[in-house]
Amino acid sequence: DTLPLTPNGKIDRNALPTPNPTTTTTYTAPETATQEKIAALWCEVLDLDRVGIEDNFFALGGHSLLATQVHSRLRAAFDVDLPLSRLFELPTIAALATEVEARTDAARPAPTAIKRIQRTAYRRRASELPDQ
Repeated sequence: DTLPLTPNGKIDRNALPTPNPTTTTTYTAPETATQEKIAALWCEVLDLDRVGIEDNFFALGGHSLLATQVHSRLRAAFDVDLPLSRLFELPTIAALATEVEARTDAARPAPTAIKRIQRTAYRRRASELPDQ
């Protein structure tokens, strides 16, 4: 294949085909609710119809500015404090969803048992009540 050239011998950028982001992996559908939410966010930001959980954000056309949009939307959707750098370290939905789930689970306080209190400790005898 040759690149299209202008009459001056330079590359004719207008004649180049539009880049079509493709994945090198086969499509794997989201399996969890977290993966589905993240996939929907990526589809909005990247303007794609569908995204697999093993697709790389940057291979699909993502870049640092779009990563900041994803970061902002992740914080709003999951109420999670995730450093922006983690999006670069975890560029797939599967890896990112695992991180988001771990951070949201860690942020939730562990359920505590309710201590049973003896009612007799708080009952007053009629003779102890103030006169009305």
